[in-house]
Amino acid sequence: MSDTLAGNPSSGSASAKAGEPVLSVRGLTTSFLVDGAWRTVVRDVSFDVMPGETVAIVGESGSGKSVTSLSVMRLLARDSSRIKGSIVLNGKDILALSDKQMRQVRGKDAAMIFQEPMTSLNPVFTIGRQISEALTCHGDITRAAARAETVQLLEKVRIPNAASRFDDYPHQFSGGMRQRVMIAMALASRPRLLIADEPTTALDVTIQGQILDLIKVLQEEEGMSVLFITHDMGVVAEIADRTIVMYKGEAIETGATADIFRNGRKPYTRSLLSAVPRLGSMAGQGWPLRFPVVDVETGTRVEPAEVADTVDRGSEPVLDVKNLTTRFDVRGGLLGRKVGAVHAVENVSFDLLQGETLSLVGESGCGKSTTGRSITRLIQPNGGVVRLEGKNILDLDTASLRHARRSIQMIFQDPFASLNPRMTVGAMVAEPIVEHGLATGAQAREKAADLLRRVGLSPDMMKRYPHEFSGGQRQRICIARALALDPKVIVADESVSALDVSIKAQVCNLLMDLQQSLKLAFLFISHDMAVVERVSHRVAVMYLGEIVEIGPRKAVFSDPRHPYTKKLMAAVPVPDPSRRGIRRNLVADELKSPVRPLGYVAPPRRYDEVSPGHLVRLDDGM
Repeated sequence: MSDTLAGNPSSGSASAKAGEPVLSVRGLTTSFLVDGAWRTVVRDVSFDVMPGETVAIVGESGSGKSVTSLSVMRLLARDSSRIKGSIVLNGKDILALSDKQMRQVRGKDAAMIFQEPMTSLNPVFTIGRQISEALTCHGDITRAAARAETVQLLEKVRIPNAASRFDDYPHQFSGGMRQRVMIAMALASRPRLLIADEPTTALDVTIQGQILDLIKVLQEEEGMSVLFITHDMGVVAEIADRTIVMYKGEAIETGATADIFRNGRKPYTRSLLSAVPRLGSMAGQGWPLRFPVVDVETGTRVEPAEVADTVDRGSEPVLDVKNLTTRFDVRGGLLGRKVGAVHAVENVSFDLLQGETLSLVGESGCGKSTTGRSITRLIQPNGGVVRLEGKNILDLDTASLRHARRSIQMIFQDPFASLNPRMTVGAMVAEPIVEHGLATGAQAREKAADLLRRVGLSPDMMKRYPHEFSGGQRQRICIARALALDPKVIVADESVSALDVSIKAQVCNLLMDLQQSLKLAFLFISHDMAVVERVSHRVAVMYLGEIVEIGPRKAVFSDPRHPYTKKLMAAVPVPDPSRRGIRRNLVADELKSPVRPLGYVAPPRRYDEVSPGHLVRLDDGM
């Protein structure tokens, strides 16, 4: 392996810092025991991370990037994994340390942030206790001092009302909030190396921007090094000094980030760069546009045909929502009395035409997912009207609601959690057809096979179980199941947020193809502004449970009027390494809480129509 591919700073990386490497990896080869045989998943990977430097390892699912980071931290099961090569962290030979010595290294010399915070946090302990434990394990500190330091860490990662949330449990936080808790925990002992494994993949753009800014600030203050694992080339451009591209377990290209972006030599590198949706790429386009398709073997980019306009503008809305309100009780005191309410959705109104995609965008906790669940009555709203094909589904009894749900289906963010691990894929797709009496078992299986074929999977896969599929394939299965009852409306709740860029493009193209052929209406819930720009006919921006701006996609993106809409767009990472020094200063303002006292009445809102169909709330309420 050449010096350049090994990531040796002496090979010409302009951003490498002086001194000995904080982390030096040589010839790393990691294998797993599968069916009695050793299977190599990372092969001969070498790189250095210098003091104060950020090195990004980029690649799609299955490329070996996460296994590389887990190998460095010795977090793989000893009985079923084998690590060869050399890993030197802070002058310590990691592979020669005992388990007890390794526990002292983790958190102090190096800390790790994982992609899925709920599986990393202990559900039976408060978040304050879990962060304080990271402080007390690696230093002589009193309980009171640990609590004060924990509150400061929570404030630093913008947890609103940090002091009062010290004693809350993980399930009481949103996904974005839980990830911020994990970041606070990782930073507690001021490690010299922070390993961040897809830490911003499922986060809102503003929170992602804050986390990226926070990491940059901490590097300047502490001289901390960062090993950043991601598939998002926009994030790589904004944070990384050097980039390592991994493909099928090998480091196929390494160099200064600016060089990789300008002169990526490998076809796979060029395909990663081409697949990134860029904000502003839809200027002048009136309706959605498919994503380009890139061949990872050749790097050839194929521009897709335009999507025909599918919206039937002369028809009645297939979904009409008026003054939808959903609140959750907040209880306190010894008797657990109601002391307030979370105003998750407050007087939200919009309609959705046949063949149209309306995107709901906003930060975690803004109420967009609660809106989707309220419309389908997975959550019972407190008030409002939801007319689906002319019927108010909020007034329906259980039997009528069950029948109405044939017309509105939901696709969730995590496909693995949405699928029954004990049922075959064919059985899961066929089940709703049989349950609603639309076909016999044989007919349902035949339709399930056709649906799998329609979403790009083979009918031969019907006998497989969910764990036998990749993340992108599992999401396709969820889409097939959602189509089983021939719905008119599909609520897609963050359905592509955690997927690799190329898989995300494929799934979005699939949804647009299905919309065109079946005249489906989509309520597309997302925080990914670049994807929203590409797939939407109209966009509604939510903040603290209310819509602050709504209008045609072209109008909202070319002429955003509300301060919060502008803030969302400013936070989108751009795949341009020249922006690496930019600070968005998104951490300066304080997130407001949606919790209101008993008897609170939301003030009346006024909207200004700045152009046809483009409405902006006048009283910003921010």
